[in-house]
Amino acid sequence: MYLGLDIGTSGVKAVLIDADQKIIGSANTAITVSRPHSGWSEQDPKSWISATEASLDQLKMEFGSALAAVTGIGLSGQMHGATLLDSADEILRPCILWNDTRSHKQAAELDANPLFRKQSGNIVFPGFTAPKLAWVKDNEPEIFAQTAKVLLPKDYLRLWLTGEFVSDMSDASGTSWLNVEARDWSEDLLGATDLGVQHMPSLVEGSDVSGTLRSELASRWGMKDVVVAGGAGDNAASAIGLGTVQAGSAFASLGTSGVLFAANETYLPNPESAVHAFCHALPQMWHQMGVFLSATDSLNWWAKVAGSNAADLTASLGEKPTAPAAPIFLPYMSGERTPHNDAAIRGAFVGLDHAHDQAAMTAAVLDGVGFALRDSMEALRAAGTHLNKVMAVGGGSNSDYWLQTISNILGLPVELPEDGDFGAAFGAARLGLMSAESADPLDVCQPPKIKSVFEPNRSLKDDYETSYQRYRALYPALSGAMK
Repeated sequence: MYLGLDIGTSGVKAVLIDADQKIIGSANTAITVSRPHSGWSEQDPKSWISATEASLDQLKMEFGSALAAVTGIGLSGQMHGATLLDSADEILRPCILWNDTRSHKQAAELDANPLFRKQSGNIVFPGFTAPKLAWVKDNEPEIFAQTAKVLLPKDYLRLWLTGEFVSDMSDASGTSWLNVEARDWSEDLLGATDLGVQHMPSLVEGSDVSGTLRSELASRWGMKDVVVAGGAGDNAASAIGLGTVQAGSAFASLGTSGVLFAANETYLPNPESAVHAFCHALPQMWHQMGVFLSATDSLNWWAKVAGSNAADLTASLGEKPTAPAAPIFLPYMSGERTPHNDAAIRGAFVGLDHAHDQAAMTAAVLDGVGFALRDSMEALRAAGTHLNKVMAVGGGSNSDYWLQTISNILGLPVELPEDGDFGAAFGAARLGLMSAESADPLDVCQPPKIKSVFEPNRSLKDDYETSYQRYRALYPALSGAMK
């Protein structure tokens, strides 16, 4: 048996799988986020421990013999969080989370240093870890002076599980301190924030063993001889769960935010387009991500305004699109990441007239999110990644109309997997299997069975291309109008 633990922003999920990768059981425990000031987002690291305990206790009650048979544990978690420990491993302050924007000034200052983009391969975003430490140094110098170790959320959980200070390559890529090509900490980048390698955990690949479960914890859940894998950041772990581990494979996540994730055999940075170029969770693999902040969030917003719900709005459009929507929707409801890196931009409907009704505006929202995915695809293409198909996951993938729209916009087949749990916790469990059994990653990371494939409607190619170019041309004008 193998166990995956995923620290999300709103809860900790545990997934238990057997040797055939069948899910035996799962448990979720909620955790809360503190927002003491506008733009701040923090969490008590101890809540990750208590939530993990609660989830495992639940699994023990329901699947005790299966849990006792676990030999490998994999970890996944929200990326970028700054967990600061003193020399006695005590928590110095609440963890500053990935969606905290207080360090925007420090991020801009670090990004102005050309070493960061050159060595990390990425823009220094306010959500990344390094600017958070720069903020602590500027605003809480007494805390910064006591900081002995900086850990990412899942790696604090690892410390509790194993007593080891370890991170993996994929999660470390989101700190702005990793030389992503060399897969090692950069002394230059750490020095730019007055830190050193001694403040960092050691590094392993996601499928490697990072330590063993402490005996007292193993006894608590009836386990013995359990190894803990390096694990992965949440998106890389999801890719492991979906089998997105070979060059050319990709998935599009239509969740609250939108992600276009592509696996690469080589390091292909493109920071100018705000593409994330990170290490993958497997040795000598990398990945690229285009990220935008409002995917299903845009549709849910529109449903609320329209006094309806997302399912009814999309159902009212029929089975498949027959043309692009006439109005254009720009889905910048809470800013944008790829390709604009613009935290101040906001969304808009453009080109409305008296003939446009609720259905036309719903179709425009779906098109706008598809165009944002196309932006990410073009950014990946500029960095040398060319896709021939994508797999769709997330809540938005429940709409066939939306998936057909995305296929038309991308000009690619969109695959919908059969129902199942292929998320980060499942991917973490796969990493636990690999570490315990020294299993071949390609044998373990098989993609799910495909339920249906949405092929692009070639007769609409020119219409969607014209609409996409209109969408692209609107950003400069909208940006200028908001300044």
